[in-house]
Amino acid sequence: MEYPPGATQLDPNELEGLRFPHIETRSELDQLEQQNIQDGLLWLKRQRKYKDLLTEEFIKTLHKRLFYAVWKWAGSFRMTEKNLGVDPLQINVELRKLLDDTRYWIGHQTYPPLEFAARFHHRLVQIHLFPNGNGRHSRIMTDVLLEKYLKEPAINWRNDALIGSSEYREIYINALRKADAGDYNKLIEFLSR
Repeated sequence: MEYPPGATQLDPNELEGLRFPHIETRSELDQLEQQNIQDGLLWLKRQRKYKDLLTEEFIKTLHKRLFYAVWKWAGSFRMTEKNLGVDPLQINVELRKLLDDTRYWIGHQTYPPLEFAARFHHRLVQIHLFPNGNGRHSRIMTDVLLEKYLKEPAINWRNDALIGSSEYREIYINALRKADAGDYNKLIEFLSR
């Protein structure tokens, strides 16, 4: 299976978690995942159970709802090293730090909404919780936080343009890399498009 630039490659054990072994191309996988994501977004709109979205439980459940029909391991943190992300043994610690920081940012209005979105999204992608779907999961999670806690509209991510190889995806990946070095300006600019 070919991967677009910046995409996380799956190891053979993770690929065994694919519920549809007949899938052979990235395009087929993307289409299948997109169908599942639509179901997950419908679940999210009906969701009333979770009053606090800044929990490990909600983050895992959201991933599971977005990808459960495609991956057996949906909603489970990764156990392997990837081309990006923290050591798998540090995922829980780094996620706890991000959730605590996010509560502080919201409670103290530390950043304007777009900078808040850029910082949260970047850190969640940087931790890289799951074997697959981290970008899509973190974009949806960022939108959820913007709407619920900051009463701001969701970002127009143009997710269709972020799938596969495209100039738009390249701009997005480069903005994330700048954020890796502490410069959020390009990511904020990307979010404001």
